[in-house]
Amino acid sequence: MRILLFFIFLFLSLTLTACATSRSGSVYTRDQARQVQQVELGTVAAVRSVLIEGTKTPIGSIGGAAVGAIAGSAVGGGRGSDIAAVVGGIGGWLLGSAAEEGVTRQDGLEITVRLDSGRTIAVVQAADEVFKTGERVRLVSGDEESRVVH
Repeated sequence: MRILLFFIFLFLSLTLTACATSRSGSVYTRDQARQVQQVELGTVAAVRSVLIEGTKTPIGSIGGAAVGAIAGSAVGGGRGSDIAAVVGGIGGWLLGSAAEEGVTRQDGLEITVRLDSGRTIAVVQAADEVFKTGERVRLVSGDEESRVVH
């Protein structure tokens, strides 16, 4: 039974790690590669730290429910075991969902850029680069996403 729980926790850990998406200025999805993007030049007007919420997919909830149900079924015997499995499943569902959101949450930056065209825009992305007020940057925009890069 302990070996089974170990493998379930290992599976959940790897699955949740794989779910973590990066809203980085330096990371492109496979679909974004080899796509034409527009580039505008501008100056950083302001930078503010923000928190980018984590993902909320069914994977964390379902995985947590499975682990909770298995752990609950090991308690007692007969109907007591069945009830403990249901309660464990519900508790695991809630904990799994919260764990996924917490694991995939990341620090971000809201970067306000005054474009050379006169427009002012703000982009939120992962805090994996340092931006300073007054610095010259590029705004790279595709169909649905934009990013600020040096």
